[in-house]
Amino acid sequence: MNVPTELFYAKSHEWVKYLGDGRALVGVSDHAQEEMGDVVFVNLCDDGDALESGDVFGDVESIKAVSDLYAPVSGKVLRVNEDLLESPERINEAPYDSWLIELEGVTENAELLDAAAYTAMLEAEI
Repeated sequence: MNVPTELFYAKSHEWVKYLGDGRALVGVSDHAQEEMGDVVFVNLCDDGDALESGDVFGDVESIKAVSDLYAPVSGKVLRVNEDLLESPERINEAPYDSWLIELEGVTENAELLDAAAYTAMLEAEI
């Protein structure tokens, strides 16, 4: 299981990469993509949407089910990853290179887990 130490993680299995200047990328963890199975479709919110932490910002459809995506931090959607709309399988191939949305005006979330805490949570689930 791959859990990069420079990222932060939500209990709902989204990751956050802080970019500075109040911006952040959001994606789904390696564990999440593994649990979902082969991703066949991604539906994302629109550029300019305002999100509060916990809001649904889209969903991922896999061969197993449709899974909602939850904003791990608050902010305004600067852009969505258009490449994933055309090639959703990239989430399975490289979940940490396949960000879903970029946010600006990000408000940090104290409930996010660092890599060690996220790994411990996953191990406790097994």
